Amino acid sequence: MPRVLVVQYSNPAAYPPVEHAALLLAEAGFEVELRGLRRLDEITIARHERIRMQLKPPAPGGWRQKAAFVRFVSWIRHEAAQIRPDWIYASDPLSTPAAWSAGAGRSVRCIYHEHDAPGSDAGSTAMRIVLAARRRVAERATICIAPSDGRAKRLSAETGRADVAVVWNVPLRREVAPPERGPRAGGDTRLLYHGSIVPARVPDTLLRALARLPRTVSCCITGYDPAGGAYQEHLRALAAELKLTDRVEFTGPIGTRQELMERCAEFDVGLSLLPLNPTDFNEQTMLGASNKPFDYLAAGLALLVPDRGDWHRTFVEPGYGVSCDPASVASLEAAIRWLHENPESRVRMGAAGRERILTEWNYETAFAPVLETMLGTAGAQA
Repeated sequence: MPRVLVVQYSNPAAYPPVEHAALLLAEAGFEVELRGLRRLDEITIARHERIRMQLKPPAPGGWRQKAAFVRFVSWIRHEAAQIRPDWIYASDPLSTPAAWSAGAGRSVRCIYHEHDAPGSDAGSTAMRIVLAARRRVAERATICIAPSDGRAKRLSAETGRADVAVVWNVPLRREVAPPERGPRAGGDTRLLYHGSIVPARVPDTLLRALARLPRTVSCCITGYDPAGGAYQEHLRALAAELKLTDRVEFTGPIGTRQELMERCAEFDVGLSLLPLNPTDFNEQTMLGASNKPFDYLAAGLALLVPDRGDWHRTFVEPGYGVSCDPASVASLEAAIRWLHENPESRVRMGAAGRERILTEWNYETAFAPVLETMLGTAGAQA
């Protein structure tokens, strides 16, 4: 069987496209070896007889982190010598020094999949090494992948690779919920957010808008706080101040992708909020890169998205949700109130979006060209 070594300088289970690619490769007959770091231990990857994952503990900051990074590169090189993969699948910029050292620069075929673009600061020696390895891996890779048009253009500009494929972070067809949704009994409207709990995605204004709405509107916030819990505690305190503790739930991360998708189907509206004018490049290029709106649609939820041109054209104009200015309490309140007061329209939005996931916005379709290339190359080798 052909073998793939997937290298991620993080926990691969925290990245849905990595799990989706691993499952599709395993089902196509590849032996998939995932290597990464032990972060967000609550999140685990789907089990499959041809998928194995090993993780190393992360290191604290400073010189110990740099030493741990060197050990990670050495570990991946050793793993590649033992596994002897046919493909190395480098899955973020920080994985590229290890991928290059393990053989992506020589005889082993390589896929480079860049989920998030690296920061623009190349001042440190360590970052210069990472960016140089990223450029070399991208130049030599059989396929380069980015999750959005903007990130693909930047990867192309910074590496000289003109043929970067765009693969959106969409669900698998098997993750789509059954088509049996209707307005919730009792007139309740349940909002859901899942992902990293940061101000840009879960702004204060959301809770302030919720405080103006009927008590039958509630919100569940599922995920992790990369600030170590400080921002989540701020939101909890605000919920208490606004007397929303019985209407705002914080669950923490949900263990498996399957459990998360099953939980999504219990709600009515999915929140996928971003600033209207972000300064961060990755926030500017989130359409396609963010899996949230597609996950919500797969579960049959209507969407609440930012009133940005690309998001409006993709999700609002086709009739999958409504848009707002996340920085405005009044705008959030009006959008959520409309969704609450129009449950039949809300259900139709979710149903239409669910159908789009089944027919087009699914990872089987998006990843098909990559899989066909890898299978064709494996067949040629055999």
